[in-house]
Amino acid sequence: MISSPEGDGVAPDAEREASSPSDAERAPSPAAAADSARSPSATAAQRDEPAALSAPVESAEPGPDPERLRARFGRPFEAGDVIFREGEPGTEAYLLEEGRVRLIKKVRGAERSLMVLKPGDLFGESALLGGAARSSTAIALSRGVALALDQGTLQNLVERNPAVAMRIIKQLVGRLRDAEDQIEIMMLTDTQSKVVNALLKLAQHSRATGGAASNGASFAISPMELSTRVGLDVDTVKRAVQQLREGQYLRVADERLEIPDIEALRRLFGLLGLKDEIRGEQ
Repeated sequence: MISSPEGDGVAPDAEREASSPSDAERAPSPAAAADSARSPSATAAQRDEPAALSAPVESAEPGPDPERLRARFGRPFEAGDVIFREGEPGTEAYLLEEGRVRLIKKVRGAERSLMVLKPGDLFGESALLGGAARSSTAIALSRGVALALDQGTLQNLVERNPAVAMRIIKQLVGRLRDAEDQIEIMMLTDTQSKVVNALLKLAQHSRATGGAASNGASFAISPMELSTRVGLDVDTVKRAVQQLREGQYLRVADERLEIPDIEALRRLFGLLGLKDEIRGEQ
């Protein structure tokens, strides 16, 4: 203990009294008393609470894990397999992961192609309507995998993942646009006009998505896909495409079409329309 210097006028007892805390100071505060009265479990819960509150919001709604989705919902198929048939109850929607699938519909006993699906496409959306009958038949064109999602699973996936919902909306809007294009094509009478009109629509879409040259366009499409768009058989479409190649309106390489000059093809479409009008007046 360090003593006070002489002559400071402070007695040792008084000094000890002054340096000791008072009874009021020794008494715990109400908050401290409440803390000391807490049970160990309550204290542990308090320690855990900040960690839960500080967790990032994104961790509460993680995006879908592709591997987990495939392991749980994946349905493999081989070329020629029928995934579902027209008229069956639609209990599941399918998200194509790998391969290609063709949708066909019977009209007066004849099969008509509706579309050819690629990875990323959703099909069999009748499952969203709670078991409505399938409006078409889905046939695999190659080996692949599709995710089979029932109504509840698909609804949960969409609600928890806005990106998935937006992807589906964009696809449905695209199909509506394609349906409108097909109606326009069906109103045309000659084969060449149908094919040229479909190519102009595809070129317009390619340019809108950035896949175009300065005055042309390039896009991947198979003869079957093109025949589906125009409502003609594959051989007829191939002949029309060959005529366009001979006229240098079109180039073909590895199921990819290149239109070097869109305006030239558009002028050809106008001439075909004029020719059809003249034929109708005769």
